Amino acid sequence: MKRDFPHEPLQFREYPLPEMRARARAFADQLMRRRTVRDFADRPVPRAIIEAAIDAARHAPSGANHQPWHFVAVSDPPIKRRIREAAEAEERAFYDGRASAEWLEALKPLGTDWHKPFLETAPWLIVVFAEQWGRWPDGRKRKNYYVPESTGIACGFLLACLHYAGLATLTHTPNPMGFLGEALGRPKNEKPTMIVVAGYPAADAVVPTHALRKKPTRDVATFL
Repeated sequence: MKRDFPHEPLQFREYPLPEMRARARAFADQLMRRRTVRDFADRPVPRAIIEAAIDAARHAPSGANHQPWHFVAVSDPPIKRRIREAAEAEERAFYDGRASAEWLEALKPLGTDWHKPFLETAPWLIVVFAEQWGRWPDGRKRKNYYVPESTGIACGFLLACLHYAGLATLTHTPNPMGFLGEALGRPKNEKPTMIVVAGYPAADAVVPTHALRKKPTRDVATFL
């Protein structure tokens, strides 16, 4: 491997095999308990917890290490209200004709519709933007690589950390979602990709039984 640029020693911690197996199983079990929640309590969540989750997300791998993402964490009630109103307008159009019959049939077991009260009730909305291109330090335009893949991995890190911290989450993707860039004052080179709703579940929160049916490992993995 060519090393024309500075490198540093890898900071790696190895564990004995029994501990590795135990750690992997414990983390998998932890994530297997994560559920998508649509009923949130309005209990406040300290900003420090959200910052820590974003800290985890920003360390995700990315194409050429360009880190093509930006996270806008929203707790301000008027801004959340504007986001809800705009999202519900798009969702109403989706459910009233924009979506195909097949798509709507697939959503039926989840019981979703255009009403999105969680966008106001939950204490935090983390809007994830994918940076289509950036700038070099001297101001020149810089191409970013593997933007959807990199941003998707960062969202996975974000969800895992929020769940590990003890919060409930929901990934919301209103279609289209261009209104988020305007509402949050983001530049044109950033494309909104997801709203991660985070907070405590409501006391009476439920989860659709359909959502608990996950494919077994044998159906999603092949070992050669």
